[in-house]
Amino acid sequence: MSSLIKQPKLSDVITERLESMILDGTFVAGEKLLPERLLAEKFQVSRPSLREAIQNLTAKGLIERKQGGGTFVSISLSSRMTDPLLALVASRPETQFDLLEFRHSLEGMAAFYAALRGQPNDYKALQVALDALPTYGADISADEEAQALGDFYLAMAKAAHNMVLLHVMRAMQEMLVDNIKRNLAMLRSETNVESQIAEQRKGIVLAIVSGDPVKARNASHQHLAFVEKTLLDINKRDANVQRSLRRIITTE
Repeated sequence: MSSLIKQPKLSDVITERLESMILDGTFVAGEKLLPERLLAEKFQVSRPSLREAIQNLTAKGLIERKQGGGTFVSISLSSRMTDPLLALVASRPETQFDLLEFRHSLEGMAAFYAALRGQPNDYKALQVALDALPTYGADISADEEAQALGDFYLAMAKAAHNMVLLHVMRAMQEMLVDNIKRNLAMLRSETNVESQIAEQRKGIVLAIVSGDPVKARNASHQHLAFVEKTLLDINKRDANVQRSLRRIITTE
């Protein structure tokens, strides 16, 4: 007796495909989806099946439907994870170094797997993100530069083709950009440091594009270690200056 294999519902197939597109970054938090008719045409399915898939995603909290405004990827996907931690980091400056240490693992892993699995289109996107970074001495705010750097590291995570890594990087994006901005505020006071860091980033990309995972990971670690040491040196110097000023005040 032959057994019949139950075929999955078309709406479930569409649901799974849309979920994958949200996870891999094809659709990002807050993005408006195509109108239902066009989305059905894109997936080559009936509108009732697509509508049921959208309802499935809405029930899961991945999709939001706004009356008269369209259908959007939920804006709260990232904030659910990061809001409490972001508030903690913002209120306690010393945790900035904890986050910098964590970035060793996160960005080192991204660099390693980007070199191992990256495709030509990934490398092109990574190079575009690198070229978009401001050159040394450019008249650009720390906010703008931090956002550009966030996009650069996100492009590196996409090239790694690890869905969990990409999801974590996206979820922490706001917090990572804030950490970069705080670091830039200090690093910009140091002569030649920004130019050295720019060269280090080029070295990371070169190692990734050359397909050398170990070299790419090491380049990422060395870059962050340089940033960390420079920041610690600045903090130590500033602390010494403050102590000297206190001594001067007390002796006057």
